[in-house]
Amino acid sequence: MTIVSLFSGAGGLDLGLIQAGNEVIWANDIDKDAIATYSENIGENAICADIRGINAGDIPAADVVVGGFPCQGFSQANMLRSSSDERNQLYTFFLQVVIKTRPKYFIAENVRGILSIDSGNAIKNIVSDFEDAGYLVTVNLVNLADYGVPQTRQRVFIIGQRIDIGEATLFRVPKKTNGKDGRPEPWVSIKTALSHFPDPDFPNDYVNHVYSQYKVEYRDFTGHRATDPDKPCPTILARGNGQGGVCAIPHYNGKRRLTVRESAAIQTFPDDFRFVGSMNSCYRQIGNAVPVLFANLLGQEIKRLEREVF
Repeated sequence: MTIVSLFSGAGGLDLGLIQAGNEVIWANDIDKDAIATYSENIGENAICADIRGINAGDIPAADVVVGGFPCQGFSQANMLRSSSDERNQLYTFFLQVVIKTRPKYFIAENVRGILSIDSGNAIKNIVSDFEDAGYLVTVNLVNLADYGVPQTRQRVFIIGQRIDIGEATLFRVPKKTNGKDGRPEPWVSIKTALSHFPDPDFPNDYVNHVYSQYKVEYRDFTGHRATDPDKPCPTILARGNGQGGVCAIPHYNGKRRLTVRESAAIQTFPDDFRFVGSMNSCYRQIGNAVPVLFANLLGQEIKRLEREVF
């Protein structure tokens, strides 16, 4: 199916959807480095611009609209979802694109915290907005480690299906392929995912195989905990506003941080996928991405619906 991608970043979600056989016809992000990365690896159909300056009516119609809108504006002080809050304007734009283009489906990715903002009222309001727009909506909290991603990354996927398609053909969240209990398959450990990479301190042919010199000091704080080689990696981090640097996860050898390349592998990007920009920019692009492997599974579900419904 055809896809419009909002807040595309470096293209982790888009790449997985494309790998499954779908076509991204239009994409957008405000980060120039992310768009440069997208253009080099995926295609030239991504526009670098502030989405608030784009007319939603100028975006082409597609079968599916995807993207991850910011959620910070849904605080108790913003229960009315005022358009004057610039963070809510981004959510509103996603909603307006869905209303104007009437895709068959939409997929919105967000952090787990969106479920608890304003005691759960924010997500209720979001669901209500999309239901009023004519969509059946499900809210799905998933741990990406349950899908073969070597990372305990919990994310929310809000999935909408145009109501006229019918409930009998609902978009189904992919079945789990891995589990902490070893069923159907064990979780993939960080050591399994990264053991093929050479020592980055010696010459090698891997692109982006460089790492932050930020000292490894273990503290009971996100990004500063010891990494167990026999378990999935902790969540790959990003600071989306581009300020304050990026906190790269410690390597399981305890001597250094993960390289950009290793971080990308944890997010299941191909080893030849080249990130453009400074080291911090590359870390941030990776941390903001949807793991490619899970995106591919979502893409396979889209292809199933294309075959069975349309």
